[in-house]
This record gives sequence, C-alpha cells and structure tokens, in this order.
Amino acid sequence: MAAVGSIVNNLACFWRQPCTRTYLPHLFICISFTGSFLKMMDLVPESYFSSSRNILNLYFVKISWGWTIVLLLPFIIYSNSFNKSHTFVLRRLTSLLVATLIWYTCTETFFYIEDTTGSCYESDNMQVIHGDLTTKTACKKAGFIWDGFDISGHSFILAYSSLVIVEEMVPMLHITDVYRKAPLDFLYIALNAIVVIWIWMFGCTSVYFHHPVDKIIGTSCGILGWYMTYVVWYPFRFSPGLPPQQKQHA
Repeated sequence: MAAVGSIVNNLACFWRQPCTRTYLPHLFICISFTGSFLKMMDLVPESYFSSSRNILNLYFVKISWGWTIVLLLPFIIYSNSFNKSHTFVLRRLTSLLVATLIWYTCTETFFYIEDTTGSCYESDNMQVIHGDLTTKTACKKAGFIWDGFDISGHSFILAYSSLVIVEEMVPMLHITDVYRKAPLDFLYIALNAIVVIWIWMFGCTSVYFHHPVDKIIGTSCGILGWYMTYVVWYPFRFSPGLPPQQKQHA
C-alpha cells in the first residue's frame, strides 16, 4: 500500500504543476496539427497502431465513454464527499449527465453529417454508386464503401474525455494521505492510466487516420465541450459546479 500511496503522490505532484492542466487543450491541438502534417507527408511508417484492430482501439477507444463513466462515477462520489453534503455530491454527479449528453449529441451529429453528405460506392475507384443505399450502416452491411464528410469521433471523444477526467481529478491534489482510502487511490491511478491511453491513441489517430479537417473539427468540438462547461458554465451557482478546489479542502 505504501507503493500505491507513493504513486498517487507522484501523480498528484505532476498535476499540481500549473502548466499540466492549463496547456492540456493546447497539447491536443498541437498533436492534431502535427499528426495531420506527418500523415499528409507520409512520414510515419505503418505500425501495430496503424491498424484499427489494435487492442487499445478495440477494447478501450471503441468503448471509451464507457470506461470514462465507469471510473469517474465512483471517483466523483468518493473524492467529492470529503467534508461535503450528499446534496453537493449529487449535484456534482450531474456533471457526468451533462458530459454524456454532450458526447451523445456530438457523436450523433457526426453520424448524421456523414450520412447526409455521403454516397455508397462499390469499390475504391468511386465510380459505381449505389443510390438505393442512403446510410453508411446500410452501405457497409451490403459490403460496399461509404464516402462522406467523416468528422473524427476518435479525436473528439479522446480529447473531451481526457479534459473531463483531468478536471474531475482535481480533488486528489488537495486530499492528504490521512484521509485517502485504498479504493480512491486505485481509482485515481486507473484514471491517470486511462488519460495516458487516450492521449496516446489521440496521437495515433492524428498520424494514421482521417483527413486533417476531420480531425481538427473533432478535436475542436471536444475542447469546446469542455470549455463551455468547466470554464464558462460550472463556476456559476446554477450548474453542476466545479470539483472541490484547494480552499474547500483546507
């Protein structure tokens, strides 16, 4: 348990640095632009992660919002209950509901745009069109190729999930060892591990998949969703509120 506590303290020390959280949105923008440039110039060789069948994509990214919710739900309950009322904890839990609505709205909008702007083709030469197949799902099911404006859902969800998780982990920066319990420590380590995976896979998406515009729009939507909630809305009284800050734990 001492080793776990040491890991938690080191992670908290890292996130206490002003630049880590402040510049995380900038990091995603930088990765998106840099990765897009490398992809256009064909400067990155294919690797295990250039295949959408890699294990991280199949078992983590494909269900990324599920991982985010499963880990954040108990973490918010534990970390926000320190010297706080049940009402405060319930209020803070509504941030997950808001985040889920943002995730659902954006992803469904991306799917709708791709359906309405696309066509179904028989092969990569894009010459034979199947006009009777009007959705990507139907086209793929028939074994054909759908070509539409495909905003990167991976760029969106990986950036958005990372930013939300980092915001919700703030209470751990101020809860001392005396008051921490093992479940909270393990959840904190797991959330940090998920953020590392999300950032890594965001980078892989940037250098291996999608057109630059698709990735930049997806990334921008993720950052905007975080900004409009945690920066613009949550500081106000009639909102889910922000996670407990340092002065609240003092």
